Amino acid sequence: MTGQDVDRPSHALAADLDRILGDPLAKSGPFGFAETVEHEERDALPPGAVDLLRSWGFARYLVPEAFGGGLRNLEQLFLLTRVLARRNLTVSVMFGSALLGVNPVWLWGDEEQRERVARGLLDGDLACFAVSEPDHGSDLGTNETVAVPDGDGYLLTGEKWPVGNATRGRFVTVYANVEGVGSSLLLLDKSQLDEGSWDNHPFVRTVGLRGHDLSGITFRGTRVPGGCLLGRPGGGLAGILQVLQITRTAIGALSVGTMDSVLRTALRHARERVLYGQEIYRIPVIRRHLVRAHLDLLIAECTAVPVARSLSVAPSRLSLWSSVVKYLVPTLGEEVVAEAGRVLGARGYLREGVASGVFQKLQRDHAIASIFEGTTHVNLHSVASQLPTVALVSDRPARDGNTVLRDLFDDAREAPVWQPSGRALRLTNAAEDEITRGWEPAVARARLIAGRELPPAEAGALTKVLDQLSVLRGGFYARIAAGTLDATTAEAQDAAAEHCLYHAAASCLYTWLYSFEQERTAPAGTAWLVLVLQRLLSRLGQATEPDESLLAPVEEVMLACLDGPEHFSLRAVRAACRPV
Repeated sequence: MTGQDVDRPSHALAADLDRILGDPLAKSGPFGFAETVEHEERDALPPGAVDLLRSWGFARYLVPEAFGGGLRNLEQLFLLTRVLARRNLTVSVMFGSALLGVNPVWLWGDEEQRERVARGLLDGDLACFAVSEPDHGSDLGTNETVAVPDGDGYLLTGEKWPVGNATRGRFVTVYANVEGVGSSLLLLDKSQLDEGSWDNHPFVRTVGLRGHDLSGITFRGTRVPGGCLLGRPGGGLAGILQVLQITRTAIGALSVGTMDSVLRTALRHARERVLYGQEIYRIPVIRRHLVRAHLDLLIAECTAVPVARSLSVAPSRLSLWSSVVKYLVPTLGEEVVAEAGRVLGARGYLREGVASGVFQKLQRDHAIASIFEGTTHVNLHSVASQLPTVALVSDRPARDGNTVLRDLFDDAREAPVWQPSGRALRLTNAAEDEITRGWEPAVARARLIAGRELPPAEAGALTKVLDQLSVLRGGFYARIAAGTLDATTAEAQDAAAEHCLYHAAASCLYTWLYSFEQERTAPAGTAWLVLVLQRLLSRLGQATEPDESLLAPVEEVMLACLDGPEHFSLRAVRAACRPV
């Protein structure tokens, strides 16, 4: 069975890829930590790693079904990327950079462009997104790369740097100022360009992602064939902002995959390392680090996966939701990495030893997650700029909100097949935010369920944390709605970060309501929800520790995942709740 079996459910497909890539702790194999770290020292990828992925068919999931590939929806690619990222983030970023480069083609390309790029990717070619310039970084309003009309094509002059896959990529989506129409996106095929009119820069030496092609490309009057424009002439900046909504969401998979590996590495060490006559997991502070890391991973999953589903359920919401994911999930990932580092102590600093010394690589690689596709500050600015509109309607349930929320949060349902269309993505959310607006009805429903189905102590704990969050949340949105918020201020950044926590809390609650209908009364079936909400409450500045009376069943699931086939995930929690 290979990745060619595209009709399988997304989780089954991800499980097959996980099996093919093998045990990361294996002493040999291109996706084992031992070979990964060994070749990392040489700024190289393990031999055979990319070939193994291509033989399985990973490239098919960069090409939508509508254009001859296997990509059904973004959730599917999220799950596959999570599997890959828990082994080697560098390889994941290589394919992620290719996805970024070709998404404009899927959204706005003509039939010939889509067919040529799809065929190339399926044959093993890569792509890149040439937007950044050395002197301008994320200032996309400044674009010194110029395309001058020349016959039925253009002459392209300018420099793009740094760019993922700039050297290895065949296809290049370039952001250029087209004379007479303004900044636009152009699709280039290197095989069609005149030799000597362009060249690539050497790979940039980076702290992490060693072996990744992060380089650049310079054009010197390069003749570009006609028919290369993507989307509306002059609409390049808007197109970039729309394309980034997709990849910002997908980056969450890099963080969740990294969280899985660092938690697994630290937890295994804590169970095997003996000090003071006992395994160090029994030391309260060590246990606390690991429990917190596990809860943060569950929060990240609850937040990211539904937004991945939204590309084919409610794509107009991505202008806000993708920035929430891009800020919050890598931030949680950084904290999980830090918690794991505290458990490993000195061994976390070594390039050998525990798990072949992979922790230091994971730590260095994951640092990129908060930087590319818009830094933390860029994404918080995006959230802040839309927050006043959202706050005005935060207490008004959205029309058809229950339908949208079930489509997003019911894990038993496959997300619809994505039909790529640039018209479906918007630059602002226009208050269409079922996740924010559904909180109060969801809390009312949760209270009813608690009173009818749950033991008194558990019902009381759930009701208490929901009430605490409701009070904080209500006051927050009332203040935003009543005031003015300048998205460029530090105050606005703080407000945006707080909104992301309320978004996450709502996402956790909806996951419980829609995906745990059959498991709520099991020992871990509601305990996990109370614990993650308490964790979020503590992040909101409230002195809250996990409820020890509810921790045991969730902790048992975490420990069982250490040597079992399941990732640390809510699927593992649900599986543990079902009768054997």
